Amino acid sequence: MKEGFMRRFVLISLGLWLVWGRVFADGTTATPIQHLVVIFQENISFDHYFGTYPKTIKDSNGHVIFRPKKDTPSVNGFTTDLLNHNPNSAQPFLLTDQVTCDQDHNYTAEQKAYDGGKADEFVEYTEGKGCTVPYEVMGYYDGRTVTAFWNYAQNFAMSDNSYNTVYGPSTPGCINLISGQTGGAQASASSPKVVQGTDIGDLDPYFDDASKKDEPHLTMTGKNVGDLLNDKRITWGWFQGGFRDPSQTHACDSAKLSKDYTPHHEPFQYYASTSNPKHLPPTGFSMIGKSDQANHQYDLTDFWSALDSKNLPAVSFLKAPAYQDGHAGHSGPVCEQEFLVETINRLEKSPDWKDMAIVISYDDSDGWYDHQAPPLVNNSNIPSVDVPQPGKAPFLGGIQGRMGYGPRLPLMVISSFAKVNYVDHTVTDQTSVLKFIEDNWNLGRIGDGSFDAMAGSLEGMFDFDNAGAQPLFLDAQTGQPAAQAP
Repeated sequence: MKEGFMRRFVLISLGLWLVWGRVFADGTTATPIQHLVVIFQENISFDHYFGTYPKTIKDSNGHVIFRPKKDTPSVNGFTTDLLNHNPNSAQPFLLTDQVTCDQDHNYTAEQKAYDGGKADEFVEYTEGKGCTVPYEVMGYYDGRTVTAFWNYAQNFAMSDNSYNTVYGPSTPGCINLISGQTGGAQASASSPKVVQGTDIGDLDPYFDDASKKDEPHLTMTGKNVGDLLNDKRITWGWFQGGFRDPSQTHACDSAKLSKDYTPHHEPFQYYASTSNPKHLPPTGFSMIGKSDQANHQYDLTDFWSALDSKNLPAVSFLKAPAYQDGHAGHSGPVCEQEFLVETINRLEKSPDWKDMAIVISYDDSDGWYDHQAPPLVNNSNIPSVDVPQPGKAPFLGGIQGRMGYGPRLPLMVISSFAKVNYVDHTVTDQTSVLKFIEDNWNLGRIGDGSFDAMAGSLEGMFDFDNAGAQPLFLDAQTGQPAAQAP
């Protein structure tokens, strides 16, 4: 009798495993990914880096810098007509400078640049103020400068249809990555960057002693993904360059010295539940990723300490020091490349690589020209800041000030489970990363009008049945394959 019951129990359990095996096959995650590393960079539109991808690039001596593989798929980039007969008042042109002017990437300016889907008023509305290069907003890089990016695209998976969740600059982009919700915002003093309870601009976080003292500070209410991870006791952390010493400075190439740590690029500091106002260090290597005085907010050096001590959190967000984050004005693609290559090389060498996925994503477009008008998935009609858009869309959660999607951004997945030399066309946005975390670790949704409810999936860039992508070790200076693997 007992034997028969046990046999039936085993058969039922096996049946449930076959139905739900992918969700809980290893007891913790829905996919083979046990470690997710999100490298969250700054201010790049898709066309700015990939507008002419993939094409053969040679230097002035005729030496090949980049040659696409024969089976490389095309992307939704620049056509000959867009390059030579662009509807904007200036034509796209190749940039050679490492450091450029910062463009105008405000919430309203970007809406005006797209001009109801025509994408023809970037010079008028998102050109940076005081730029010395005429019409610089129309500039783009190719494989001779963003060499590492093009090489990663050849060997792993990228998207050409991923967007900023809403229009606007860094703070909304950072907050959307972790909560999908820029509503529920409260400024410490009146500010045009908070409209009807929604953040649309860059304000430093209230729960951060490094925030500027002479400006309003921003507090966010509601939940973020850190709260969800804590509820499930899953290890995680945000690791940012300069967090331990916010006065630390560096310079990229010809740019002026800038502080490594930028408070409004640290989204968890806006929430009381996940903040570390005094930038306290973890109480030990074994506590990185767990709840202690650091409250999951760390310096970038702590990430490497965790990796080296075989204590890598399940979910890690990496933020480069400002001079390496790609942000025009104080960084550039070569300095950014150095950070990305050194980071990815080191992760590919680690024992955790076998079950890791690295996602490279961005907080906003900086206002750089991108020809693909974003789809309207969420509306807003605040007359002082919103430009009416053609088509109909819901007001998600009934919250105003979240016109989206915003401009198209680069998105890449680097993993042994990534599809190789693959371009995904699925419509995604910043909250697609949030959704992947929620689904992989069975966290549930943020709720309360979060964009995660409508986010497209990242799974089109993975092949979980075949870990076929090999590590790619690049030279941090050239972006070319290294002569010898580290």
